[in-house]
Amino acid sequence: MKIAVIGTGYVGLVTGTCLAETGNDVICVDINVAKIEKMQNGFLPIYEPGLELLFNRNISQQRLTFTTDLASAIESAQIIFMALPTPPGGDGAADLSYILGAAKDVANLITSYKVIVNKSTVPVGTADKVKAIFEKHTNIEVDVVSNPEFLREGVAVEDFMKPDRVVLGTRSEKAKKIMTELYAPYVRQGNPILFMDEKSSELTKYAANSFLATKITFMNEIANLCELVGADVDSVRRGIGSDERIGKRFLFPGIGYGGSCFPKDVQALVKAADEYVYDFEILKSVMNVNERQKTVMVNKVLKYYNGEITGKHFALWGLAFKPETDDIREAPALYIIEALLEKGASVSVFDPESIENVKAIFGDRIVYAPDQYEALQAADALLIATEWSLFRNPDFNKIASLMNERVIFDGRNLFDLEKMIDLGYYYNSIGRQLITRPKNTNQLQAQINELA
Repeated sequence: MKIAVIGTGYVGLVTGTCLAETGNDVICVDINVAKIEKMQNGFLPIYEPGLELLFNRNISQQRLTFTTDLASAIESAQIIFMALPTPPGGDGAADLSYILGAAKDVANLITSYKVIVNKSTVPVGTADKVKAIFEKHTNIEVDVVSNPEFLREGVAVEDFMKPDRVVLGTRSEKAKKIMTELYAPYVRQGNPILFMDEKSSELTKYAANSFLATKITFMNEIANLCELVGADVDSVRRGIGSDERIGKRFLFPGIGYGGSCFPKDVQALVKAADEYVYDFEILKSVMNVNERQKTVMVNKVLKYYNGEITGKHFALWGLAFKPETDDIREAPALYIIEALLEKGASVSVFDPESIENVKAIFGDRIVYAPDQYEALQAADALLIATEWSLFRNPDFNKIASLMNERVIFDGRNLFDLEKMIDLGYYYNSIGRQLITRPKNTNQLQAQINELA
């Protein structure tokens, strides 16, 4: 099939590249001339595991091309994907100006039947608005399909190539046949293509992300309670995760969710509910709790230093909102850094992929280390904000030799508690026993007995 993808952000690039991988001819369109030129020369502007291989292969085999010329891109395309940003406006509602503007441009250019696919995350009713624009600006027949993406950053290629499900919102039998043919190679293992009306499809995306954000936030609240009552969140997590009605995923506590989807989508769903005079109390609580959770580690730091950290130097491992991505949108690390700086501390940071993105925000206000150990030089404490694999088994003796004290605040619960006792660290994690540096053998044995 011949396909055009409008927008070369995260969703557009993954979508276009993966569609080309199954033999389709895909042309990606963007108004950013410099970005298009770089991609034409084989430069991938985002970090996503596995994407670069497919990107380069399909460019070399001429199935994946890039242009700034919308007219030429859509001329022969049977299907046009719109993968444009929908950032939150000042009131929290999704900004549809990019999508509606693109729809108008396409409507004024098409000369034959097209399937217009909304791939962006959009509020309920967006497909109707797009359809109305085409009806106003052209007499050419089109079908508007809602096709929300469920891509997890870090495993997006696998998610696209082997989806749990494909959700398609359309009542057109013609569009159903075309979209079924398009997605058939991706569901050969039997995972479903779910057809529904456009509004249900649009709401499915928001509902899925909001539910996952709620699950994460609930577990963070349980972790906070565990610390107060002396329970262990890992035990609680295993206990409830074994219930098949609940499941094991998204139960790991931490320092809040971030990224491009959960914060924006939860906020947008709350705003949509407000427009229908419905008070979505659960999601409002989710947003409030998540904001507090982003700086829970700073509160732990302040408590340890009796409220005064002026002149202290902290090392921070992890800047991206999750591992295997360079995305720092709404990343808890950014809130932590800002809070530490406001309190008069200095910060050195390391992340395998997102250093350059953070430089654009903090400039020379913090120190950027070339590796995880260099960040520890003369640090009073180490803070861990992202669970990158390379942080899971560090050289603890080297850590101790580089830092002023053996103090770790772990926002992702990477390390074993008994090991931290044996190594003599002060180790403060999320929802688990606080490990203090033992002063004598009796105190050491008491901590070990408490874990038993």
